[in-house]
Amino acid sequence: MAGSYVALDVGTRTIGVAVADVAVGMALPDRVLARKGVARDAAVVAELCRARRALAVVIGLPLDLEGGETRSTRLARQVGEAVGAATGLPVHWQDERYSTLEAEARLQSAGLDGRVRRGVIDAHAAAVILEDWLRTRASSAPG
Repeated sequence: MAGSYVALDVGTRTIGVAVADVAVGMALPDRVLARKGVARDAAVVAELCRARRALAVVIGLPLDLEGGETRSTRLARQVGEAVGAATGLPVHWQDERYSTLEAEARLQSAGLDGRVRRGVIDAHAAAVILEDWLRTRASSAPG
């Protein structure tokens, strides 16, 4: 069955989106969406999920360094729950504490200047989140 996984890096102003084709299993940055409110964000992501034949959505949880929840975590949960309701897809939560740092390091090593990095960092952070989720999923699979 062909399809994909869609990951979101939810911020206060933008949502980074990454996609991984199920058959390939490689996460790729897709786009950065401007936030428009939870309901409108969920509708936009639901349309994207339909277009990508998504089988599940992975939402990055911005936990604090001790693993506790913050205001940003609650926002990510609100968006994730709204996306789940709008799509009917399973929603998975993935710790994203270091995703932006990892994405920044990758973009710097690729030679992108700061202005370009700022425009794409959230999609690349979503790809890191999706890679982490795929790796966790693969390591917990039986056998």
